[in-house]
Amino acid sequence: MNRGNGLPAAPLHWSRSLRFRLLAVTLAGVAVAVAAAGLVLSGLFREHVQRQFELALVQQLDQVTARLEFDAQGQPAIAPEALSDPRWLKPYSGLYWQVDAMAPDGLGRAGVLRSRSLWDTSLALQTDALTDGAVHVHEVTGPQGAPLLVLERTVRVAGEGAARWRLIVAADLQATQAATAQFTRVLALSLAVLLVLLALAAWAQVGVGLRPLRSLQRGLQDVQQARTTQLQGTFPAEVQPLVDDFNAVLARNAEVVERARTQAGNLAHALKTPLTVMDQAARAPSHGHRAELAGLVHEQVQVARRHIDWHLARSRVAASAHLPGQSTALEPVVSGLVRVMNKVHADRGVDIAIALPETPLFFAGEAQDLQEMLGNLLDNACKWARRTVRLQVQASAEGVDGQPPQLLVTVEDDGPGIGAKQRALALERGVRLDETVPGSGLGLAIVQELAAMYGGRLDLEPAALGGLRVGLVLPAARDAAS
Repeated sequence: MNRGNGLPAAPLHWSRSLRFRLLAVTLAGVAVAVAAAGLVLSGLFREHVQRQFELALVQQLDQVTARLEFDAQGQPAIAPEALSDPRWLKPYSGLYWQVDAMAPDGLGRAGVLRSRSLWDTSLALQTDALTDGAVHVHEVTGPQGAPLLVLERTVRVAGEGAARWRLIVAADLQATQAATAQFTRVLALSLAVLLVLLALAAWAQVGVGLRPLRSLQRGLQDVQQARTTQLQGTFPAEVQPLVDDFNAVLARNAEVVERARTQAGNLAHALKTPLTVMDQAARAPSHGHRAELAGLVHEQVQVARRHIDWHLARSRVAASAHLPGQSTALEPVVSGLVRVMNKVHADRGVDIAIALPETPLFFAGEAQDLQEMLGNLLDNACKWARRTVRLQVQASAEGVDGQPPQLLVTVEDDGPGIGAKQRALALERGVRLDETVPGSGLGLAIVQELAAMYGGRLDLEPAALGGLRVGLVLPAARDAAS
């Protein structure tokens, strides 16, 4: 997008982008939420599996406790066939039980009884202060370095005084840990996919949410490129008040400009009337000092008129040069000016050749200003031409080198031309290079001033026809109806 002065806009830094801010905040929040959900779900699953594993071991501990018997000497005994799970009999199966003798001094003997699955090893547990019937849970390293979950309980035989026995049940945690790790991996992969899908959804949401701003941007470009005078379209409720306020500002600005132009025109008309009276009085026949005074008055009236025309043109263009929505078809203005020039310079027999493209061209400005500029150029060329004046108009492609579309107008003649040193003087206000040719010396200067106010320029070069070639660059516009 270009600025109103025709210069490309500075690149937007990523930190100032609404899209980036919305996406960054959304993705950060989603990432935190997904990570927290992953931690919570993984923890809950691990806790659930651990709890189920403990409950299963409690049942095994209850079974061992129920099958524990004492002989006449008070020694414990458990019949292997009394236990239902076959893993008790398979060496290093991952499920073990053991009975330890607990002496009153707390030392005791480990492995008084143990399951066949322990083979020739025993579980070494630190002495733990257990109340009768209470169950404690530990994690230790068992046979072959396997991690074990251990449940222990103490029982006391009736009539045996202080003699106590510790019942131990242990199970291998590797299967549980593997299941937890597998669940964590699947969960992480699933949450990663979910994060990507949520990111895509956030991108789509931001795109849909910001789409009205693109419509607003296109509407502003239409206003800037003179395709319309107001922002057109339907916008969301959050944006519509801004559009209404902007359109109100445009309407108010147009009213102010129109009032200023009217006042400038009224002032010019008020000044021209007494100047005309003074000029007519100065033209009246007179002699002596009165004739000298009349000549002086006539000269000053002409100077005043030139200044009025100059400042009137400047004030009119300054007030309306960059108003939005201005569009003037080029072909009707050119055709009308050529008809006028053919009549004005009919006695000289000047041939005016026109070269316009088939595609209609439009000037991003007012018709009166375009007539002022082209009229001065054609009139100046016809005054100096011997036989031929050629006018050609081209349009630059939109967006070339970051510039808005432009009109390239060239007017050349086969006259004597202007030297390189005199071209700069020809653009100065009120300078006349040849006093024998009628004129005010303001034609090219006015064109240059008006073109500059519209963001264009005026160039003077030698013409291929032998005279002067004037190049005029003006902003182009599209047809408002398109």
